[in-house]
Amino acid sequence: MDRTSEIPGFYRRSIAERRAFVQAWAGLTDEEARSFEFPPGVDPGTLDRMIENVIGVMPLPLGIATNFRINDKEYLVPMAIEEPSVVAAASNAAKVVRASGGFFAQSTAPVMIGQVQILDVPDPVAARLRLLQRKEDLLAAANAKDPVLVKFGGGAKDLEARILSSPRGTMIVVHLLVDARDAGGMNAVNTMCEALAPEFARLTGGRVVLRIISNLAIHRLARAHATFPAASLKTDTATGAEVVDAILDAYALAVADPFRCATHNKGIMNGVSSVVIATGNDFRAIESGAHSYAAWRAGESDASTVILPLTTYEKDKDGNLVGSIEIPAPVGLIGGATAVHPTAKANVKVLGVKSAKELGEVLAAVGLAQNFSALRALATEGIQRGHMELHARNLAASAGARPDEVDRVVERLIRDHQIRFDRAKEILEELRHGGPG
Repeated sequence: MDRTSEIPGFYRRSIAERRAFVQAWAGLTDEEARSFEFPPGVDPGTLDRMIENVIGVMPLPLGIATNFRINDKEYLVPMAIEEPSVVAAASNAAKVVRASGGFFAQSTAPVMIGQVQILDVPDPVAARLRLLQRKEDLLAAANAKDPVLVKFGGGAKDLEARILSSPRGTMIVVHLLVDARDAGGMNAVNTMCEALAPEFARLTGGRVVLRIISNLAIHRLARAHATFPAASLKTDTATGAEVVDAILDAYALAVADPFRCATHNKGIMNGVSSVVIATGNDFRAIESGAHSYAAWRAGESDASTVILPLTTYEKDKDGNLVGSIEIPAPVGLIGGATAVHPTAKANVKVLGVKSAKELGEVLAAVGLAQNFSALRALATEGIQRGHMELHARNLAASAGARPDEVDRVVERLIRDHQIRFDRAKEILEELRHGGPG
């Protein structure tokens, strides 16, 4: 009989039993199976309670970005990411702006949107007004579900109602605006939406379907700006003023062209998401919110494109480059993996942030730093030079090079302009067997 992935009671087995089953299923060697093992200092039981059917861990490299000064405070920034050059790029950008005071950041109140979808409303225009007429009572009912959040200054703050056309007919979508304080907000917002749904249905005469938080957190924004001195940007072949103009030219393409803008914003999220992961926050929510916000901004503006960059670049009166960023930052320091995962908790302590607001501002500064470094590389030497050197090191290690062999393999790969895995294997064989040097 063919093997099957239908495994009754798999979740009831121990981690070791699940791992052994998977090893046998996939024909993994003992060495391959050992890659699932938990590192020292991480309790397997803790991770087993975080998700289902745990068999081990998938570690990411954890680096520290240096040189960050944000609002006159010094930071070491933990970044968890597998992509080469990201940590170095962020650190280098932070070093450049120190001469002009570092990054300056601010943020809005941590207000999240909860959505309640109501269909089959016979009189949607009048129903919308009935909802708004009862706003204060509805907000009070929502806040009764989380008195602790209210005690700390948070809770439901406002209610909006929109009438939308859809493939399933006209619907009302209610937005419950909730100040989540130092939490990401998912549990509080969803609970409040669930609690209000029956009253929404009664007031509108319709039926409620979805009751869920939105990741397009247009009210929970983090902003940062910095001045990159032109004198610090000169290269062997270009003046600082020429580099500033080249970066502005590169930025202009992101404004005009959605194909470039997608990659421009991805570079920003290289920095942002690596800090989000390191602190145990929901990087999928942050990614979704950021890219949706870039599209939403384009729709709200008179831009002739479907998406806009999350950053802006300008030249000041002295010819220096001024960069700014605005991103949704629905991150938290309480609840979720941030409060449970031991590495995430240690990273938050290294970062030294005391509130979700401060964490969001760090994210904005890191995103701006990462984006500046990418644009500078693209506009001058090209993105590949530094990136490919680090990629070559990964290829050398993947090909089996020992620590004392890595540098020699990398040197040959770069010299020959053939940064490929097969070439790394060939060079390693040549080095070990006395081939061409």
